[in-house]
Amino acid sequence: MAATPRSVWRNPVHFAAFGFGSGAAPVAPGTFGTLMGVALYLHLPALSWPLYLLFLLAATLVGIWLCERTTRDIGVHDHGGIVWDEFVGYWITMFLAPAGWWWILVGFVLFRFFDIVKPWPIRWLDQHVKGGFGVMIDDVLAGVMALICLQAAAYITGQSVLV
Repeated sequence: MAATPRSVWRNPVHFAAFGFGSGAAPVAPGTFGTLMGVALYLHLPALSWPLYLLFLLAATLVGIWLCERTTRDIGVHDHGGIVWDEFVGYWITMFLAPAGWWWILVGFVLFRFFDIVKPWPIRWLDQHVKGGFGVMIDDVLAGVMALICLQAAAYITGQSVLV
């Protein structure tokens, strides 16, 4: 991974894109970024599902802009320290998740699995789509895949909020 640019600590756009500093971790910045996403998730107010969807849409659109601007400014496409996309991917995973620490942990593990392994079409998108949208789309899709698995697990265990 390229070194963390000094601008992360001076530029608020870069600071946000780098997960408020969590992406500057010297190892596993995506994992540390996701952990920051978990911490932020825990502080979200209880939102109805339509408001949570609006929140996800806003966070995704903001993320596309943050990532586009930061990658352009630092001259590195999808720098490993840019972790706003991990925030959004995790938050997508947790859409309509059952309450409790167990589900928070399951969501974390599932999202990291899909983000790291990058099954088709995630890997293809990661390699072929550029710009802020390209930085975001693979994690959005990893979040959707993790969401499907989490909801299936919740349904199987009788804890789904969907039924």
